[in-house]
Amino acid sequence: MLLCTSLVMLMTPGLAFFYGGLVQRKGILTIMFQSFVSMSWVAILWFAVGYSLAFGPSLNGIIGNPLHYAFLQNINANTLFTGNDAGIPILVHFVYQMMFAIITPALITGAFVGRVKFKAYLIFITLWTLFVYCPFVHMVWSPQGVMAKWGVVDFAGGIVVHATAGFAALASALYVGRRVIQPDGSHNIPYIALGAGLLWFGWYGFNAGSELQVNTITVSAFVTTDIAAAFAGATWLFIEKMHTGKPKFVGFLTGAVAGLATITPAAGYVSIQSAALIGVVAGFVCYYCALFVKKYVDDALDVFGVHGMGGITGSILLGVFASQAWNNKGPSGLLEGGGILQVAKQLAAVLITSIWSFIFTLLILWIINKFTPVRISTNDARQSPDYSAFGEDAYTPSGKE
Repeated sequence: MLLCTSLVMLMTPGLAFFYGGLVQRKGILTIMFQSFVSMSWVAILWFAVGYSLAFGPSLNGIIGNPLHYAFLQNINANTLFTGNDAGIPILVHFVYQMMFAIITPALITGAFVGRVKFKAYLIFITLWTLFVYCPFVHMVWSPQGVMAKWGVVDFAGGIVVHATAGFAALASALYVGRRVIQPDGSHNIPYIALGAGLLWFGWYGFNAGSELQVNTITVSAFVTTDIAAAFAGATWLFIEKMHTGKPKFVGFLTGAVAGLATITPAAGYVSIQSAALIGVVAGFVCYYCALFVKKYVDDALDVFGVHGMGGITGSILLGVFASQAWNNKGPSGLLEGGGILQVAKQLAAVLITSIWSFIFTLLILWIINKFTPVRISTNDARQSPDYSAFGEDAYTPSGKE
């Protein structure tokens, strides 16, 4: 579990490189800093109150008692996690889940590239983590959570991580508006490849580790993760070749990440063959969703299309393909004779999550803007967002080219 925790931790620097290569040269430090600072600030929030909100004794199935585990009180080195039969120390569960909390708000940053002030971003991730992320962790992953009691399942975060972040990305991109300057393309493809590789590597800990112990489910979650990514990357590559006339390296990497996001909720519940099909569906759905959204919203790095739509698609397909032959603790999906009920449960959870995250994100940004501007000035956006915010530049000491 500590190894899986380390793998998930590595995903946030991986995300920084993935996003960093996709943005313009003058904005790379901003997007990377937004990921890295989450590793510090969200960890502090998780220690102070976040873990208690997510996994503390339930308050009406919506949120945990904020004081029960605040600053890790009522926890010592010998306290065990009682959420399943794994028998791991609660500190292991605390730090593993902390890595999920860190990367989730960082995912959102790809939507508002080059448009949000750093101060406003820090306030945003504080409020969003506490009032969007933590409640859904509790509702879905705590045994006392209302959605968990309904029978909603989410193996590693299709609903909790990707749907919440995806709809927050869509809302934030709508709120801040379009970029002043639309870049011609990715500025550093090797950075994108490095980031995608780190994400793919770390995702084994993200999905396989979510079983919280080593057994056959852990193994199948590991394998389904890789197979779905492989099929999604190949599918995206094929579609883009047909659409543009040339195979695109960045497209292949994006497709693989879409497959990873899509298999996340289903990784430990479905067969390897189902994972391959889910990967193909992910490639098609996420590619065309990203194309459609770009016509209306400046979601700069396709966060909604890749992560949001991926998480939603995987969460619903879980209800179709879930097999008790692969996980006897999980539900039987539609194709296993479980009927339409599990699909309905998954769909209801996705709708509630999406609406809550979208509306609350808009509300948070509106409130922040009352006290400090959310969007950077047009002049800063045109000159150098990095240098104007931090007095630093990734490539030239003066911040000017």
